[in-house]
Amino acid sequence: MTDDSWHWQEPGEAWKGVGIYHVTLTIPSREPLLGDLIIPDNDPTKAYIKRTDLGNALVDKLLSHPSYYPEIRILQFCLMPDHLHAILHVTRPMETSIRSVVRSLWQGAKKLGKAYTLSVAPESDSGSMNKEDVYPFPIFTERPFIRPMSRRGQLQTMYDYIRMNPQRLATKRLMPDYFRVQDNIKVAGHLYSGVGDADLLQRARYMPVHVRWTMVEEAEQGDDKRLRDYMNACVLAARQGSVMVSPFISKQEQAVMEVLLKEGLPFIHIADNGFRDYYKPQSSLFDAVARKQVLILSPWEYDSHKKHVSRADCVEMNKLAEEIASLSVVPESDSGSMNKDK
Repeated sequence: MTDDSWHWQEPGEAWKGVGIYHVTLTIPSREPLLGDLIIPDNDPTKAYIKRTDLGNALVDKLLSHPSYYPEIRILQFCLMPDHLHAILHVTRPMETSIRSVVRSLWQGAKKLGKAYTLSVAPESDSGSMNKEDVYPFPIFTERPFIRPMSRRGQLQTMYDYIRMNPQRLATKRLMPDYFRVQDNIKVAGHLYSGVGDADLLQRARYMPVHVRWTMVEEAEQGDDKRLRDYMNACVLAARQGSVMVSPFISKQEQAVMEVLLKEGLPFIHIADNGFRDYYKPQSSLFDAVARKQVLILSPWEYDSHKKHVSRADCVEMNKLAEEIASLSVVPESDSGSMNKDK
């Protein structure tokens, strides 16, 4: 691996100054070598991780780093069965960079992983270890993920995310059908992958949420009546039994989604990217999936390089939402079954 592969940000002093970073170190094979998830009474709120010896050693390695790098404070960490989250605070400029600090942690973790695999490697008939069996699974071979946090509220969001990790893993374990990615869902002639309550595709009424730019322009010029009326109509339709369908792109559409989430009203969310391995919805949608309130759909394969939503993406997602909404049963009072694949 070349040093250039560690340049997560533009060259210069950016990674040597004061800052807060979210770091994740993962076992690529996803073997639960660091701990076991314990769910007392099958209650996710009581879930915790019982560390293995390797997990304890990795935590000790993390906690020892401020003694080598006094500019570093560990604000929070969470050990999971197959990965470690940590929030690191660089309190003053360093001679080295945060990427060097993380690299040091990674190198230490790889040594721990090597010692572990040596300790569990089987012996041959001659009493010596089988070289080919020394590494029965990869440990800490994946470069750590590191992300600077700079936006307002981002640190508190990450605190909450890390704190809730065991509870959300427990929820996924207890509700596997709702959190696993379901492939080849055929709706209105399109094939989707989805996460959440697929039974939402058997409802009688649907309505798209699509705030037009003309409504926003009018509101910016002082006349927000049409925008307010439309947003209110969306919420009222949801309260009356319609399943709302949208990519929820604009802040006005997101405001509608916030009301739906708060009131427990069902909706279908069109996602702009597919689902990566071990996909987990963002916090608010995760809880909605657990409540069987939402279905997240995407017709695309996951693209790890996708960072932004283009205008073409927005147009396409709104079109998909309107096609799904067109499957409403007519008349609306008819609550019988319907064929979703028109």
